[in-house]
Amino acid sequence: MLLAIDVGNTNAKFALFRDQDLLARWRIATDDRRTADEYMVWLDQLLRIEGHDRANVDAVIISTVVPRALHNLQLLAHKYFGVDALVAGREPVSWGIALKVDEPQSVGADRAVNAISAQAVEPGKDKLVISFGTATTLDHIGPDGAYLGGIIAPGVNLSLEALVAAAAKLPRIAIEAPATDSVIGRTTESQMLIGVYWGYVAMIEGLIARMKAEIGKPLTVIATGGLATLFDKQAQLFDRIEPDLTLNGLMHLYNQRKPTI
Repeated sequence: MLLAIDVGNTNAKFALFRDQDLLARWRIATDDRRTADEYMVWLDQLLRIEGHDRANVDAVIISTVVPRALHNLQLLAHKYFGVDALVAGREPVSWGIALKVDEPQSVGADRAVNAISAQAVEPGKDKLVISFGTATTLDHIGPDGAYLGGIIAPGVNLSLEALVAAAAKLPRIAIEAPATDSVIGRTTESQMLIGVYWGYVAMIEGLIARMKAEIGKPLTVIATGGLATLFDKQAQLFDRIEPDLTLNGLMHLYNQRKPTI
């Protein structure tokens, strides 16, 4: 079985695959100080709960945008699974897709992996992948799977945290879809929620429209990331929501490179 690990700025996601089947997935807060031993204590319990034996894990692949977290995850693979972890974007698992931007080396691993996964689910089409994480990214993926550039915007939670931090009297609230479609709040909390949620919907609508106009071709819009489901009531925004796009991309990346390993 394959253990796929995707480390974002806020959360690290772990998934267990058998061939192309996703068997289980787990999430933990990203902490670049977490040791291999600490990962294993947490992961071993979850594997047992799901009815899996870690002895059956024979490959590990890692994608990370937090470089300092990589060493301990590589140690986890070596010490507890007896394998050398593969790192997305490094030989022998180079991307296998073109990164057609001015600075291809600066493209985040998660965005390249998402491009691979988007190509697997929508081959032959121009795609727009919107990933809702610490940052919100919008990426144009060509019909051949090439990464063609995109947009980086502050994430939903980041925007809310900045608002609370800068305004002393504003309370900390949980981000969620408002109960109604009204954009006139009657309390401070409801006004904040409306501002963040509907403001974000308007931003995404505007950016999608601008990208479609500039690209000049039909786009299949795919949403992913931990907060994608926050907007699932806004059906007009996306053609599909793929919560496991990045993890599936790691699986595809491993499988397409497997013969060269």
